[in-house]
Amino acid sequence: MAAETLPDPEPLRVARRDRLRAAMDKHELDLLVLGRVANIRYASGVPVLWNAGTRPFGPGCVIARATDDVYVLSTWDEGVPKEIPHDHLFGITWNPMNYVEVVKTIAAELKPRRVGTDANSPLFAQLLPMALEGAEIVDGGPALRDARRIKVADEVDAIRRAVAVAERGLEKVIAEIEPGATERSLTGAFMDAMASEGVTTPATQDVVRVMMPSRHPDGVLAAGDLVRIDGGVVVDGYSGDVGRTWRVGSAGDYSGATELFRRGDDLRARLLEACRPGGRGGDLLEAYRLAGEAAPTRPVAYGLGLGFDDPVITPDLPLTAGAEPLDPGVVIAVSAVVADGHVGAVASRDVVQITETGPEVLTTSPFWNPA
Repeated sequence: MAAETLPDPEPLRVARRDRLRAAMDKHELDLLVLGRVANIRYASGVPVLWNAGTRPFGPGCVIARATDDVYVLSTWDEGVPKEIPHDHLFGITWNPMNYVEVVKTIAAELKPRRVGTDANSPLFAQLLPMALEGAEIVDGGPALRDARRIKVADEVDAIRRAVAVAERGLEKVIAEIEPGATERSLTGAFMDAMASEGVTTPATQDVVRVMMPSRHPDGVLAAGDLVRIDGGVVVDGYSGDVGRTWRVGSAGDYSGATELFRRGDDLRARLLEACRPGGRGGDLLEAYRLAGEAAPTRPVAYGLGLGFDDPVITPDLPLTAGAEPLDPGVVIAVSAVVADGHVGAVASRDVVQITETGPEVLTTSPFWNPA
């Protein structure tokens, strides 16, 4: 028999909703109409079915500031917390006009003046004004970012659990790294370890990659290879992303790899040191410069939570990313990447919580396998 789907724990639901209510007050939003899965779960505490790919925008959850009422798109009560009564659920429908009627009914007594949405579509850009006559419809993203970027204590604990599962998968992969192993078999080892913990959702399908794939296009490992492991999982909705680089074979099989690891270790230390309260995203970009390394094209750091959160710190947006505040309560995945065209690349990803007293590194896995 399948296990019953349970809502998120009550203390977590209450703490998140308090933050969301404060953000709605700050941005003067009378209603929030949500369609993104992570936002729906954050506001309601209902575990929404995970699936790959994208889904079109539609009202999946509505929050009323004046009454604290939460309305959820759901055809049954399983996983719905006790504070959301049955008459606050509305069913799935193929007719978008039915959603107009749902939102119109919710808004009828509240008469909202300002309504935020977390996304929109050409269709609902036309339909929502019909349901919210006289209301100003605005971007609810800033309010949601304000609420979600600072993690409450129970969220940090949830991220810790996800990191722990990811690291156990990482250990399983490392134990099986040897000449003749394949990227696919090692990815399978990670998935097996993850599933044995009762977790079925990886953050990425490409867990293991050889750093110089041109040498081995078939993905078979040989002595002297550097192997990158991206061990991310989603546990109870929260992400834990851990990354490490491991080498195959004995120290005698390498040319220049030890120096590459030393550079990576130095950069990683600088990045972690930069994760201090009152700092800015630009401090992480500066850590790359001070280490003499080129910043990668992918984000140097990004927020963790119910998926991909703020802040996002990337060299592609130096002004925006540089101004991102590193406030206490922010949890970020920080990537250190160094490369050498003749040797390959060494990369790590650590999960760091910004606290009042400094950075707390939530990952514990060894950075690399020493000689």
